[in-house]
Amino acid sequence: MSKQTHLSRQMESRHVLMISLGGVIGTGLFLSSGYTIHQAGPIGTLLAYTIGAILVYLVMLCLGELSVAMPYTGAFHVYAKKYIGPGTGFTVAILYWLTWTIALGSEFTAAGLIMQTWFPHIATWIWSLVFMVVIFTVNALSVRWFAEAEFWFASIKVIAIVAFIVLGGLAMVGILPLHGHTSAPFLSNYTRNGWFPTGFGGVFTTMLTVNFAFSGTELIGITAGETKDPAHTIPTAIKTTLWRLIIFFIGSMFVMAALIPYKQAGVTQSPFVLVFKAIGIPYAADLMNFVVLTAIMSAANSGLYAST
Repeated sequence: MSKQTHLSRQMESRHVLMISLGGVIGTGLFLSSGYTIHQAGPIGTLLAYTIGAILVYLVMLCLGELSVAMPYTGAFHVYAKKYIGPGTGFTVAILYWLTWTIALGSEFTAAGLIMQTWFPHIATWIWSLVFMVVIFTVNALSVRWFAEAEFWFASIKVIAIVAFIVLGGLAMVGILPLHGHTSAPFLSNYTRNGWFPTGFGGVFTTMLTVNFAFSGTELIGITAGETKDPAHTIPTAIKTTLWRLIIFFIGSMFVMAALIPYKQAGVTQSPFVLVFKAIGIPYAADLMNFVVLTAIMSAANSGLYAST
């Protein structure tokens, strides 16, 4: 009688694909992207995100090889323990656990702050506590509950980004009116202040922000121990990672940089809100606050799962 050495494999292919996508699409894209455009300029931003996407893809190819060969829950620290040593494995495990558990506090606080924009008379800590209970319950019930919750959280983010790219693209070519423009902007913002208005060094100074925005893709490796048919599911998720990053990150950045002058981009307001307002989408701020809230909940959901 063979001994089972893995957890219950209840995640399906659609769950893993959406978890890997949901893990990487977070506040880094919805909020920090404006900072990147401001620091590196339009062309510099596209270059930085392209380099980041390639680096992530190369790392994920390596992780994919290990995950298929050894589909264990724990991923990184298990491989480090096996091939380097117990001390290294323990250090990797603790550092990754700290990464997510510290992030969880900021995620729940951010969720509470967003809720205060709609319910200003309710204390932030009350909302934070409510979200903590919800996310803990979803994770505690079963991995199936976690996977389904993450699937729907990620779906909302994907729909929002697709809508942004489509509507922004229509505004670029003049099909939709854009506030402050009498004609279609096309790519005028890309060359108005030169190719690299802040200098080529801006590409390198923003790489930390870019790499942070791409963090979460490694969740594919974490899910390997609870995925049905990991030999098929994991490679499929890995191979489509680069294309997802190009479509959602670089696609939205391309539209964003074309519609927002780099001097106006920043971190005080989401560039998604700026573009939707310029196009004339009603309740743009509330809609994007809802999307950012789901992004935060998705990150917290994934973070608690990765921490366990």
